[in-house]
Amino acid sequence: PMQQQRRQPELVEGNLPVFVFPTELIFYADDQSTHKQVLTLYNPYEFALKFKVLCTTPNKYVVADAAGTVKPQCCVDIVIRHRDVRAAHYGVIDKFRLQVSEQSQRKALGRKEVIATLLPSAKEPPQQKEEEEKRIKEHLAESVFFEQTLCQPENRTASSGPSLLTVFLGIVCIAALMLPTLGEMESLVPLYLHLSVNQKLVAAYVLG
Repeated sequence: PMQQQRRQPELVEGNLPVFVFPTELIFYADDQSTHKQVLTLYNPYEFALKFKVLCTTPNKYVVADAAGTVKPQCCVDIVIRHRDVRAAHYGVIDKFRLQVSEQSQRKALGRKEVIATLLPSAKEPPQQKEEEEKRIKEHLAESVFFEQTLCQPENRTASSGPSLLTVFLGIVCIAALMLPTLGEMESLVPLYLHLSVNQKLVAAYVLG
């Protein structure tokens, strides 16, 4: 009970600090190894956190785990891959928002924004880099965020195959068709497993 009381004010306020590292992702067009980056979300609290990753331009990125849970005093790695590396996107500032909530609560208890930028090369003159960074820092206006899960081709292809339920139903129906029909006396299968012709027709129909 004491723990509950200590936690409650934080949960009601909705200003729970969110710990994410790094807070800025920079992708370099000429360096393939930077096209995939990792965000680490830490949970220093005594309770599990649900998290969701939103993005201002979800069509440009693939987020491996756009939603999930972080156990108490644990951290989780979120892999973000840039999938639209081209000159038109150089210097454009996109943002990711990590929203966290307690498992039993629906509303977001806290959120943290992470800036993502694509630059042509890591080998820019230092002065140019400083200007770029200054511009990025200034760009902290409110943005429109979208659910990352809506734009994930990987997920779509995975779910386009037969679902587990369909496969399971198919196996059940095949088993039903293989069982003896009612009235077949000489069978090793117990009587309660004998199916009527109608039941077999239903199984055949479902299979079809």
